[in-house]
Amino acid sequence: MLLPLQGSEVFTARRRRLAARMGPVPAALFAGDLSPRNYAANIYPYRSHSHFLYLTGVHWPGAVLLGEGDEWEIFATPPAPDDALWIGPSPSWEQLAAAIGVQAIRPLGDLQDAVMASGGTAAVATLPAVQPRSRACQAALLGRPWGLHDDGHHGAPVLEGPDAELAEAMIALRLVHDQAALELLRSSVEIARVGHLAGMAATTPGARESVVRAAIEREFTARGCAPAYGSIVSVHGEVLHNEHSHHTMAAGDLLLVDAGADFHGWASDITRTWPVSGQFSPTQRALYDIVLQANLDAIERVRPGARYRDIHLTACRTLCQGLVDVGILRGEVDSLVERGAHALFFPHGVGHLLGLDVHDMEDLGDRAGYAPGRTRSRQFGLGYLRLDRDLEAGMVVTIEPGLYLVPAILNDPALTGPFDRDGTLDRERLAAFADVRGIRIEDDVRCTEDAPEVLSAAIPKTADAVAKLVGTA
Repeated sequence: MLLPLQGSEVFTARRRRLAARMGPVPAALFAGDLSPRNYAANIYPYRSHSHFLYLTGVHWPGAVLLGEGDEWEIFATPPAPDDALWIGPSPSWEQLAAAIGVQAIRPLGDLQDAVMASGGTAAVATLPAVQPRSRACQAALLGRPWGLHDDGHHGAPVLEGPDAELAEAMIALRLVHDQAALELLRSSVEIARVGHLAGMAATTPGARESVVRAAIEREFTARGCAPAYGSIVSVHGEVLHNEHSHHTMAAGDLLLVDAGADFHGWASDITRTWPVSGQFSPTQRALYDIVLQANLDAIERVRPGARYRDIHLTACRTLCQGLVDVGILRGEVDSLVERGAHALFFPHGVGHLLGLDVHDMEDLGDRAGYAPGRTRSRQFGLGYLRLDRDLEAGMVVTIEPGLYLVPAILNDPALTGPFDRDGTLDRERLAAFADVRGIRIEDDVRCTEDAPEVLSAAIPKTADAVAKLVGTA
């Protein structure tokens, strides 16, 4: 157990802002428990559930934060007599209480009585933990048999009454990052920068993708970080969430690298694509420059009041225009986007919220990503958009357009048929770009009162700048 990286005033202020939105409604936030790989003592790396971490700054297995207003307590399992033997010395509960800014830390066995003293299980708001074990503990203590509903992409928890009120209050807090959060986000991005540069330098034909992944994640480990998610380091960039890195890289391949660092719980999420040989082919360069322009055009739209869905459609139009210019698509750009022709090559959304979670607050489903009254589209491609809110200063989002030649899409008559039949899709011209599997360029961007701040701007992304760094180790 380590003390929080930042001072207690950060977490006291966050809890106070949460309480101001909740009124006289007590809240219980669960940190989540340890998960064994195969036997009890062999555990997966532990990380507190993000809502608990946001309000306390500590990774504390099994702990629960309970309180309202300025009165908050933590309930935890007391240290075992032999803990110091196996895990070393830990701060005392008195030290932890002072560092977190809570009134007291009490044994977990006292939690049920404290809940009853706070008005009973029906009066205490909570948010369901991700882990089944922790969710079962919550259900037993608070009587919350959470169900899931279909939010159009992933199952989202059904929240009612005080739980729904707590979810809305937490979303409002975490949507706009305070200075303490921005400090840690910038540190995470800086560590990711070092990792990406190391990956570019380690890339050479004949090596395995895992060599590059190791070079990137070595820099994370050397700085006390873990990957914020399973790093994607692959010459098969058309597989959007490809965490396998066992292929041998060849001179004509493009390597897509999507890697971010977890810095004290805060995530970066950055993608770059570069040629394994250090030189783009003409066809690779043509599509790369289209993606780069879409990235730049979308970033420029990150302003207060801008609807994120419109930013996504800006990227779609730029990609469509580029595909028309190189002869892969035929037609008028706005009409192509309206019909979803771009989704044959850009099937995902242009990005998402970023913060403690790499897809921030998606444990709450579309409640976090979609503004009230907005729902996911049913159109292929647009339906995968994770965020549809009007941006505010202080929000951090990713901007990650891409172009992919995905066999599962291009060989599916249900998706391509309308565009094949009317000649919109020129397959003969498309065949000339067979040396491209997937290209994505992703930046972490902060919305400000003025121009957008690209947190990841120090990571090169123009074709020439990227190519020059390849194989320099």
